[in-house]
Amino acid sequence: MKQYNILFLCTHNSARSVLGEALASTHQSGLFVGYSAGSTPGTSVNPIAADLTREMGYDQSKLRSKSWDEYGLPDAPKMDFIVTVCDDAAGEVCPVWPGNPATAHWGFPDPSQVQGSDEEKRKAFKDVMIGLKKRIELLASMPLDKLDSMSLKEIHTKV
Repeated sequence: MKQYNILFLCTHNSARSVLGEALASTHQSGLFVGYSAGSTPGTSVNPIAADLTREMGYDQSKLRSKSWDEYGLPDAPKMDFIVTVCDDAAGEVCPVWPGNPATAHWGFPDPSQVQGSDEEKRKAFKDVMIGLKKRIELLASMPLDKLDSMSLKEIHTKV
């Protein structure tokens, strides 16, 4: 069975994109290998995001904030799909990706900006996680070998 590489992009690569990486990689279909990166990566993964990925059973040794430059290197994995998950990354000039992957923007509010109790903060992260999971489920149900950027973008409007 072919696996499809998905790169989730956000500005700091500490929350939303990390959740996307883990959700794609742990999807029950086995169709996806998730990756994540940021235009200006932070110094670490948000602790709530890390906790949620741990609950998914995602390998914690893979979690780190990293630059999208890593995925433009000659020995980097070839991406089939590129998904921006925050408003900042959608407006930035992204690198040119080898292989012409399908691209889309699935925007979510930044859960790390939520003020309040620990419970309220965790809920914000879970809301993003649920939204990403729904989109990944839709993606898994589509004819992946025939997808283009327009089809990938439409997933965002279906949920």
